[in-house]
Amino acid sequence: MGIQMVPEWMADLEEEDVAFLKNFLLCSGSLKEIAGLYGVTYPTVRLRLDKIIQKVRLGEEYAGDPYVALIKRLALNEKLDFDTAKLLITEYKKQKGAQ
Repeated sequence: MGIQMVPEWMADLEEEDVAFLKNFLLCSGSLKEIAGLYGVTYPTVRLRLDKIIQKVRLGEEYAGDPYVALIKRLALNEKLDFDTAKLLITEYKKQKGAQ
């Protein structure tokens, strides 16, 4: 049974992120092998994986709200760092809940 549609968290990723994830799977999750494949150090690969994880988490946590979607896009496009994005979204949710 094939996937009928791409999950939203995956649609938010850049093509190179998806390629990285594919290679990660093909290397059985070995960051050491991925580092060799890309010709970079282990810490560089770890940072890249952490960034992809942040993108997926941010996408999963805050889908559906236009303001949150804007903040998410800014963070994904590196116009805003992830910690600031989370802070803005958390405060927004508090304000929205207080109304």
